[in-house]
Amino acid sequence: MKLWAGRTGGDVDERLSAINNSIGFDSRMYKQDITGSIAHAKMLGKIGVITEDEKNQIVEGLNGILADIERGALEIDMTCEDIHTFVEATLTERIGTAGKKLHTARSRNDQVALDIRMYLADQIEHVIALAKDLTAAFCEVAEQHLETVMPGYTHLQRAQPVTLAHYLMAYAQMLLRDIERLGDCKRRTLVLPLGSGALAGTTYPLDREYVAEQLGFNGISLNSLDGVSDRDFALELLSDLSIMMMHLSRFSEEICLWCSWEFKFVTLADNFSTGSSIMPQKKNPDITELVRGKTGRVFGDLTTLLTAMKALPLAYNKDMQEDKEALFDAIDTADLSLSVLAPMLRTANFHPANMKKAAAGGFINATDCADYMVRKGVPFRDAYRVTGQRVKYCIDRGLTLDELPLTDYREFSLVFDEDVYDAIDLLTCVSQRSLPGGPAPSAVKATIDATRAKIAEA
Repeated sequence: MKLWAGRTGGDVDERLSAINNSIGFDSRMYKQDITGSIAHAKMLGKIGVITEDEKNQIVEGLNGILADIERGALEIDMTCEDIHTFVEATLTERIGTAGKKLHTARSRNDQVALDIRMYLADQIEHVIALAKDLTAAFCEVAEQHLETVMPGYTHLQRAQPVTLAHYLMAYAQMLLRDIERLGDCKRRTLVLPLGSGALAGTTYPLDREYVAEQLGFNGISLNSLDGVSDRDFALELLSDLSIMMMHLSRFSEEICLWCSWEFKFVTLADNFSTGSSIMPQKKNPDITELVRGKTGRVFGDLTTLLTAMKALPLAYNKDMQEDKEALFDAIDTADLSLSVLAPMLRTANFHPANMKKAAAGGFINATDCADYMVRKGVPFRDAYRVTGQRVKYCIDRGLTLDELPLTDYREFSLVFDEDVYDAIDLLTCVSQRSLPGGPAPSAVKATIDATRAKIAEA
């Protein structure tokens, strides 16, 4: 039976059911639907709308349905219109007339708004836990490579020396911001819409604050129209997940590049790699290619809901049913991406010798050479020009700055002495950048410690 039967008569066209029914995807919210209904029933009993006995029957019946679903004794009927219909019909079937009183002072509009908020709050916590684990993995691997020198890049050109630890911790900082954004989103998600009714509240003296307290919400919505038609929290989550997936995609691109023979900075473990059906030599970083590709799906989910909401008048419109598939897909995609990258990173085999060789061949210590001259009293612009001339001189002769004889250095400027070789040593170049946030091993270790503290606090 349809919850809205009465105004219309006759059988529903199967094509209407196909487009209207949502149980195929909203059934995953059964726990939130039942938990919210229990709190609603307790409140109805508290204000005397239903009797104490009826309240107890409803609560006991709902708890029984939840237990049976979770232990596999009750299968959700996928021919029902939605999860709300299934739960209420099952409850009424089990306890009789009292079950028909559960929906008093409640609309599916505010009920579904409650369910989705509860579901998203739970999922946000799960995603945060996975993001914390990946951040911890970045810290673990970084700590093993505090002195692993590699090129830092701008425009994909070798620029200045950094360490692998510093590189990895850049992604850890991105994830920390993602975690913070998700936490803020959860706070705004936990605003109770129940009591908004279909759009204009109800004449019953509901104790909305009591329900909010029972469910762990931060407060109640202050406008019934907004309470049933707000999906800002869902858009915010999709935006946060899109930003996070963008970060994961950037890291995935690094791994794809670094796995190539042109870089060969890292080799993924066999259980996180695939091969080719025709080329026996291939070992592909498909895991990171897929994360990179799945990022577009999450972007699409955000665009889907933005587009669905962009011209909706107040209050509830059935277009808003489209929020769930986009939300569920984005959450599932982020969940999978986070869960595979952490073990992949922990088992990856990085190649410090290849990284150092790449760093040595790119003149990325040129800035440090210019700084050496500045410390000897040469104006920076003059030092910049002289160093550029030396780089060109080395390129023409197939040399690096480290290999250039001191006599050749002194042809450009008499400020050069034997200590220039210490100044342009790659590890020295990195170690001297010890200001907070810099790539020096001491600075990166401090960043790792601070990051772990933030993970613990989040």
